[in-house]
This record gives sequence, structure tokens and C-alpha cells, in this order.
Amino acid sequence: MTDLAAPVDVRLEQYRRELTAYCYRMLASGSETEDAVQETMVRAWRSFDRFEGRASLRSWLYRIATNVCLDMLKSGQRRARPMDLGPASSADATLGEALPEVTWIEPMPDARILSSEGDPGELAAERDTVRLAFVAALQHLPPRQRAVLILREVLRWKAEEVAQLLDTTVASVNSALQRARATMASTTVAATPSEPTDAEQRKLLDRYVAAFESYDMDALTSLLREDAAWNMPPYELWLQTHEDVVKWCLGPGIGCRGSRLIPTTANGMPAFGQYKPAPRGGLEPWSLQVLEISGGEITGISFFLDTPRMFPLFGLPARLEG
Repeated sequence: MTDLAAPVDVRLEQYRRELTAYCYRMLASGSETEDAVQETMVRAWRSFDRFEGRASLRSWLYRIATNVCLDMLKSGQRRARPMDLGPASSADATLGEALPEVTWIEPMPDARILSSEGDPGELAAERDTVRLAFVAALQHLPPRQRAVLILREVLRWKAEEVAQLLDTTVASVNSALQRARATMASTTVAATPSEPTDAEQRKLLDRYVAAFESYDMDALTSLLREDAAWNMPPYELWLQTHEDVVKWCLGPGIGCRGSRLIPTTANGMPAFGQYKPAPRGGLEPWSLQVLEISGGEITGISFFLDTPRMFPLFGLPARLEG
């Protein structure tokens, strides 16, 4: 813990990562999360002389962050994944129009939202609460219920602490939590994935990279569960069968042949920056791929195509040569 005599900005900065994780679960957007955390820090710095220590610094910062997020969520816009918007399409369907950025749940780098040290079981539980499927399910909750569920079930705050933070009663918090649990139970939240061991996952990812970079469709589909979701925000179209994945890759997606993948991590899951051949040579950014894995199979791949915003956030190169 930072010394109480440390400068204000140092004392505030120690909470940036956990506040980022909290705001991300609330907002489901990388850019909005960064804005919310920065606004929280600015408000805290400006009013620090009025912080009287009646609550902990951490609780005070969470109160500010919650108010910032609730203000940002007043528009009522609920971010989603393509799978939330309609049934799977076939590879013969047209791609359609790109939908606005505010439509989509966005990925976040692990380094911004996850602890790097701690009990392995606790770290695994923390990863589960930032996975894309869980964050998508949270978006079905009204904002205050969302805050209650995150504070109570993810961060393990006491009902009395949440009531104080939200300026409400314990009975109101418990009621909101009950309603939030019922909503979450009714959504199609993926069960907690059965994690492969580190060695098994490395082998699976090595095989995936080899298959994708060689554009070997047989090898690629052998790694995909039969109902794996293949989706490409900002487009609503998504695919779900091996046949459609192959037809797409060899049809509209043929420009991805010859791609290279650079590993990273997002939302507690393996991810890759994908670079495809550029018309004038070299390789240019095409997508941030986020893989969902369970039971030794890839159960979903999200190709986030907004690389001008995604790649700088993940520290990925602007292009590759050769």
C-alpha cells in the first residue's frame, strides 16, 4: 500500500488498474473506460482536500467511478456482440453495413484490467469476470443493478458498503442483487470454461497460428468446436458451422491468406493482432482476434476490425514488413 505521506497522484494511481477493470465491466468499451477512469482521477485530485477519510480512499474512488459510469450510461445504449443481435448467417449472406462503435462490446488488454500476481484460483476467477461473454451478459442489466452485481458478486463488497456507496438502503441493494441474478441466469452466459493446462493451451495456440498463417482450412476447422461462433464486429453477420467458415475464408475473406499473427492477450483470453498482405507490400493491420477456448477446443473467435483504435491500445505495431 502506498505511504499516506506520498503525493496525491501517487496515492490515486495505485488504484488505476482495479478501477479500470470496474469501469470496463460497467461500460464494455475500451475508449469509454479510459475516459471514465481519467475523469475519476481528475475529480478525485480536484476534491482531495475535501476527502475527510470517513471512508477508505478506495471506497471513495469507487463512489466517484460509479457516479461517472452511471452518468455515461444515461443514454440507455446497451453494447452487444453479433451473437446477441440475431441468428447465425451463412457464408452466402452479404456482410452488410458496419454498425456504429457504440453498438459493440470491445476487448481490453489484460495488463489494463487483470492482476499479474496472486493466488491462482483468485486470478482465474478474476479472468472469468472480464471474459467477453460475461461482460456481454452484464449489459442486460440496468446500470445500477449492474453496479450492485459487480460490487457484491465480483468484488465481494458487503451489502452495507454498497448501500453506502450508492446512497441507498441495504434492503434496496439486496433487492437489486436478486433481480440482477435472475436476469443473468436468463441470459445465454457461457458456463465457466474448462481451462486447458498452460502446456495444452500453448500447443493448441501453436496449431492455430500454423493453421491460420498457412490458410489450411482442414487444420483450422479441426481446432474449432462444431458450433464455434465466428464474428466480425463492427458487422452484425456471424457464422457458426465449419462449412460456412471455410466458404467465408475462401470467398469474401480470401484477402486474409498470407496473414501473420502477433500474440497478445485480451479479457483473460488468448488474442492475436492479425496483419494481412498489403497491396504495396508488407503486411497491414486487419483485425484483433480474441479466442475463446473450452475443453481443448476453440469455441469462438471474434475478429475486431477497428484496428486504428485497437492496435495502439494493445501496443501492436502499425504494420509489419516482409
